[in-house]
Amino acid sequence: MSDIVIVGGGVIGLTTAYELAGQGASVTVLEQGQFGQEASWAGAGILYPGCAGKGREPDSKLRALSYSRWSELSCELADLSGIDNGFRNCGGINIGFQGEVELQREMEKWALDGVDVEWLDSDGIKLHERCLEANIDFGFRLPGLCQVRNPRHLKALYASCLRKGVKLVSGAPVVDWQVDGEKVLAARVLSSMTPIAGSAFVVTAGAWTERLLSPLEIKTSIVPVRGQIVLLNSTSCALNHVIEVGPRYLVPRNDGRILVGSTEEWVGFNKGNTAEGVESLLEFAFRLIPDLKNASIERFWSGLRPRTPSGQPIIGAATGFENLYVAAGHFRAGLQLSPATGKLIRQLILGQPLSVSLSSFKVTQS
Repeated sequence: MSDIVIVGGGVIGLTTAYELAGQGASVTVLEQGQFGQEASWAGAGILYPGCAGKGREPDSKLRALSYSRWSELSCELADLSGIDNGFRNCGGINIGFQGEVELQREMEKWALDGVDVEWLDSDGIKLHERCLEANIDFGFRLPGLCQVRNPRHLKALYASCLRKGVKLVSGAPVVDWQVDGEKVLAARVLSSMTPIAGSAFVVTAGAWTERLLSPLEIKTSIVPVRGQIVLLNSTSCALNHVIEVGPRYLVPRNDGRILVGSTEEWVGFNKGNTAEGVESLLEFAFRLIPDLKNASIERFWSGLRPRTPSGQPIIGAATGFENLYVAAGHFRAGLQLSPATGKLIRQLILGQPLSVSLSSFKVTQS
């Protein structure tokens, strides 16, 4: 029997396992498919900056805690696994067009949270990114914005968990629970006749969390939201910063590739790409950088991102159970917030002081 059983092998589950194993806990992670192959793998790896001690809202405090951990965590994983996750500081530019008023408010929010931010006019934007369309009117720059390459990070996490003695079980969908009063005794796995027992259980199953917890009468209201991404390979566009317009972005990799994302589609558990979705992303990219029309389409994919009605993740102990915890519903910020989430769940389970209050991220019960 493991000390802790984690259900869900994406970036949240693996980071939580890494944190707990680092404190000497015996950890088993159950994944219904293959590790790290859902929303965690599909994202763009944008890491927004945060300033410890300056964040005003719970989400900005959570972001700051994660941001403070990313560089150190990346080095740790590289030392353990030999895999470079692609972490680097590239900066980001959020751009706007004439008639838009929200961008100034967004910039003010970053400044109030203690984040270094710089307002740019059209000429200022062109100084930083010469390949951008000349008709962009204004924007702001976040020099502290960083990125990682999701697949590499998941591979590094997986290998590092193995090095720390975590038991990783793929093809193990949990279908029910064995419960005694307010205590979860074991998870029943479809592929095993023997329930997987543990002293504590953590559900980190992303978009599938609602299904997993419904037998326990715990309602998260987490729903899947499909996000499509296109990967371009361009030799003519030397883009340096992450470029954002609302929920869409261009993310330059250091090998000439550019990620174009992403859609937000409420289509249930349908993960397939669509011609309309891919076309809309290409039109967005061409509007910002006309030269990308000459880029080659290397591939495209999609992921199901878990969203709560409030947009805030659920992190904490499940009401009505003394040894059940949930960390899910991070929507577009799962990879970004994974270091903070894993650390907080570790602190909660092991009775350590919390780095950030979890009162705004409570798990409710129906």
